[in-house]
Amino acid sequence: MTDSGQHNRPEPEGSAAGDGGRTLDKGTAGGAARKALGDPASRGRTTIADGVVEKIAGLAARDVVGVHAMGTGLSRTFGAVRDRVPGSTRSATRGVKAEVGEVQTALDLDIVVEYGVSIVDVARAVRENVIAAVERMTGLEVVEVNIAVGDVKLPDDDDDDDREQRVQ
Repeated sequence: MTDSGQHNRPEPEGSAAGDGGRTLDKGTAGGAARKALGDPASRGRTTIADGVVEKIAGLAARDVVGVHAMGTGLSRTFGAVRDRVPGSTRSATRGVKAEVGEVQTALDLDIVVEYGVSIVDVARAVRENVIAAVERMTGLEVVEVNIAVGDVKLPDDDDDDDREQRVQ
């Protein structure tokens, strides 16, 4: 049985003809091996899940002054119920949707702003903070951050987190 595909391929640098493997000459322990294999960063593939980018973006958006909460009214309601379950943690991805490709990502954020702040300034700050955090931590290019302001937190509104629970 012959393998005709092997005859037309050039031998890789540092390999001996006929043995089918890679051999290194004595005395080339580091430099030649790295040159032959290439940059260590290019030896494999890194995949980043949508949920990872959503968490990073959610935490970065919450850090902006003027952002009261994340998510639509329905998701905040379900989240408030879920947060009251003993042992549960607050969802960092609430109000964030990411579409992650190989080198780029796009984000959609639903936020609630504090009454009295400039929505335009808060949206700009959220975009800047989210883009900086996602690009720095993932290496992905953020092509767009769409922000939907779904509500305004009024000063006299009772907040679900601040409300005292009564058990009878």
